[in-house]
Amino acid sequence: MPYVNVRITRTGVTREQKARIIAEITQTLVNVLGKKPEHTHVVIDEIDTDNWGFAGELTSELIARTHPKK
Repeated sequence: MPYVNVRITRTGVTREQKARIIAEITQTLVNVLGKKPEHTHVVIDEIDTDNWGFAGELTSELIARTHPKK
């Protein structure tokens, strides 16, 4: 039973995009490892940008600095 956990920031990802992510990851496990789709679990965790950081700063601050609202 494969279990895949995908973590992304909460930045406007649509339901359709999430469905595609799940479908394509599942298909990759079928193609590469021969796993059965009905036994494959994919979980998407959406993390608020105030709870995600890299390069020493919050993602929300980086986004605000590099993509200022007009």
